[in-house]
Amino acid sequence: MEKKFKIRAYGRSELAIEYFPYLCQKSAYEKFKGWLEVNPVLRPLLTLNQRTYTPAQVALIIDQLGEPEE
Repeated sequence: MEKKFKIRAYGRSELAIEYFPYLCQKSAYEKFKGWLEVNPVLRPLLTLNQRTYTPAQVALIIDQLGEPEE
């Protein structure tokens, strides 16, 4: 049975860990942040100075990057 990623509010590091579960929290966020920096649609999320992504922002990230792998 395939688990579908749940769209909800996520902390920055919490969402990064979803994409990079094999990395420590800080490294996962730095790598995730790098992905946001190179994506022109997602780059503005880095300037919002917030620690949590809203469900709408998470949906945008999923649309651009795809769902995290299990």
